[in-house]
Amino acid sequence: MRAARFHGRGDIRVEEVPEPRVRPGTVKIRVEWCGICGTDLHEFLEGPIFVPAPGSPHPLTGEEPPVVMGHEFAGVVTETGPGVTGLAEGDRVAVEPYHTCGKCPACLAGRYNVCHHLGFIGLSGGGGGFAEYCVVDALRAHPLGDIPTHLGALVEPLAVGRHAVRMSGVRAGQSAVVFGAGPIGLVTTACLRAAGAGPIVVVEPAAARKAKAPAAGADVVLDPAETAVPEAVADLTGGAGADVAFECAGIDSVLAQAITSVRAGGTVVNVAIWGRPAAVQMNDLVMKEVNVLGVLAYCDDHPDTIRLLADGKIDAERFITGRVRLEDIVERGFRELIGNKDEHVKILVRP
Repeated sequence: MRAARFHGRGDIRVEEVPEPRVRPGTVKIRVEWCGICGTDLHEFLEGPIFVPAPGSPHPLTGEEPPVVMGHEFAGVVTETGPGVTGLAEGDRVAVEPYHTCGKCPACLAGRYNVCHHLGFIGLSGGGGGFAEYCVVDALRAHPLGDIPTHLGALVEPLAVGRHAVRMSGVRAGQSAVVFGAGPIGLVTTACLRAAGAGPIVVVEPAAARKAKAPAAGADVVLDPAETAVPEAVADLTGGAGADVAFECAGIDSVLAQAITSVRAGGTVVNVAIWGRPAAVQMNDLVMKEVNVLGVLAYCDDHPDTIRLLADGKIDAERFITGRVRLEDIVERGFRELIGNKDEHVKILVRP
């Protein structure tokens, strides 16, 4: 079968690889759509990061480069392994792309998204969504029902936003600020709208991204190059500040604005993955007793995310800004996103 594999920094190749076989407790999926994630771009430009380094195979998969990429995917079950119940051939499914040990203290506490040996399908080995077929543990294949698979491929990034919103504790009617209107900022905004939060403020300097924020659910869009954001948020909230802020950019100045934009006792949720240590003015936290919360990916969020789509609470179609064939993944997928990132939310690949 054909698959796009990471060989090294700047080196992703579409090539023939053996078709995977089902094992007990697994299902085989014919991949129909897989999204290109910002994490994939970082691997292409700067990796290996989540991909194991050569000579250091991942402890759960035993794999090192080359590895099949792609972790935002959905498809159709073509075969079930021994012991699998609740899934059948022909079912449409979205994949929760984790490798977890199930034995460490985090897994035993139900926080498997921070497993001590965490790996990702499509990054750490074990196949991926930039391939014609993938075999995954049955518990990681979530039924889509009538939802088409091109929207199913968006369940993974939407689950990131849903997890961040759920962990924030924000309630209906509470105010929120989202810093960054890239793909994760936009899905976080959509999940805030679905949760009934409001007003929702999105902070973004890029014109193309600002234009996408209202459709995702933003009530107000602020340009930090033109507006003093904390003061504007205070004006919008009767002087109190927002109940919760989401940092989706991974930039020191943005984190500082998030902290100063929330109310006394408010919460700042860090969603971004940082490429370097962050600088934080601790007194800004102390003087208002601000809570700072880190969140990673998702944990038991896929079923509820699928329900949001099924109930029409999120219009995921608007996030799709391109579709390409597997053969064109590097030039029309990766390089298009790198060169025109502000124009795109999600490019889907059809293996």
